[in-house]
Amino acid sequence: MADYVRTYRFGMTPREAYGEAAGDSIAAMLDRAEADRRRPPAPDPEGPEGPAGDGTGRRTLGRALDLGCGRGEFTPLLAARGWQAVGIDGVPASVEAARRRGNAGVSYVAGDVTDLASARLGTFDLFFDVGCFHGLDARRRHAVGQGVTTLARPGAVLLMLAYGPSQFRTMVGGASREEVEEAFPRWELRAIDPADTTGLGWPMNRTKPRWYRLRLKP
Repeated sequence: MADYVRTYRFGMTPREAYGEAAGDSIAAMLDRAEADRRRPPAPDPEGPEGPAGDGTGRRTLGRALDLGCGRGEFTPLLAARGWQAVGIDGVPASVEAARRRGNAGVSYVAGDVTDLASARLGTFDLFFDVGCFHGLDARRRHAVGQGVTTLARPGAVLLMLAYGPSQFRTMVGGASREEVEEAFPRWELRAIDPADTTGLGWPMNRTKPRWYRLRLKP
């Protein structure tokens, strides 16, 4: 399992560099995920404004959860696209750094992605993961799958970037298609697309990263 606490302690944040360098490709993957939703978001039990708004008069696409949000590189992107965005990460220092960015309409939670129920986050229409799932061992991957499924609204979509299994797996993690499908048995695998490796650097750019798009089965 990748040691994210140590990674952030030494200032190694490859996901942030990736977000800056591959922004267009990430946006394209989100476009496809948003288009793949089966139905409009269900009524929002977390607030009286319902799925159409966030309390400010703006319409929203629904609720989105950024799994392993780190220092908040991608969560504000989700909010800017019209999602009610929540980021969760198990490294408290990273969550505090994300909060200090002060992005409006975004909330962050220090919590364990393998025990999402304990964070009391509510339910979501979109789950977004850039480099979290593939750093976990089999037991924790399955725990993430169970937690995401429990919090998923009907027609929810999961968009996940995962490095492929490689000789560098002990260093940076990795997950195969079979491991993704095993962790999310109640989800339909809709697409697998090669990920842009611009900005990833070595050895991440040697792991054949893929975007996985899944939708909750009816």
